[in-house]
Amino acid sequence: MVALRGSGPLKLGGSMDVSVAGAESNVAIGLARLGHRTRWAGAVGDDEAGELVLRTLRAEGVDVSGATRDPDAPTGLILFEPRLPEVTRVHYYRAGSAGSRLTAASVERVFASAEAPRVLHLTGITPALGPSALTACRRAIELAREHGTTVCLDVNFRSRLWSYEDAAAVMRSWIPYVDVLIASDDELPLCVPEAAAAGDASALAKALLGLGVREVVVKLGADGATGYTADAPGGALHTPARPVRAVDAVGAGDAFVAGYLSALLDGDDMAGRLDRAVTTGAFAVASHGDWEGAPTRAELELLGAGPGTVVR
Repeated sequence: MVALRGSGPLKLGGSMDVSVAGAESNVAIGLARLGHRTRWAGAVGDDEAGELVLRTLRAEGVDVSGATRDPDAPTGLILFEPRLPEVTRVHYYRAGSAGSRLTAASVERVFASAEAPRVLHLTGITPALGPSALTACRRAIELAREHGTTVCLDVNFRSRLWSYEDAAAVMRSWIPYVDVLIASDDELPLCVPEAAAAGDASALAKALLGLGVREVVVKLGADGATGYTADAPGGALHTPARPVRAVDAVGAGDAFVAGYLSALLDGDDMAGRLDRAVTTGAFAVASHGDWEGAPTRAELELLGAGPGTVVR
């Protein structure tokens, strides 16, 4: 999407900053900055807004050969409205957008290339955009299973895009295909059978492991994150958040996912994956924008520097 960020209430007008946004593209940029090869399969309109999206992704080292330009639909739009110091309202204009018309052909082209991806990353946002996008996502996880690709799903429930019931139906149907599930604690009930949805985060995570998910990662915001695997000591490993001066929480979850997948691709254990995830998440919280604050690999150690440090 194209992202417009206001400085206050939208009804009062004023200036807006123009950028791009999108959960999957944020993760792709975060991984590219950490030195991984990433490809984004999505759809934009055949318009200047779409060119901005593709140009930004290319500039950040993301392969957009799997992207399509839709001549009959506009690029999606998102407006960020800072309403209180700690509260931002988000307004989506995505109904009928090119992204909502994403087709299975886009993901089929990616898997038809010479080298299948090691990891497929999906969120619960794209399938909420419309029937075509939902079908494309479903086809992607089916192809991932056929090619032995690890599937990572970040639930990312957005109540302004679809209902809790619709989201739960889709998430629960996808669970048999998911290897790595990432969610906030209040999103876990969306992923388990309704009869098991009343437990705490630990019980829900263990239920998901019992359904075949290999790793369940629960994002806890300022309290860090907890990872669950069948072979983890005690079944769970908690990592506290990295302390930073918070500036903008938007995009922090995507940065967290990028860090986690980066360490997963590097072959790190759960402790290493969580550590990198909370580190990249902290960079996002300490910076304005969705993806702009994502660190490079060389910058990961900067959070260990003391206040006032000048790197020369």
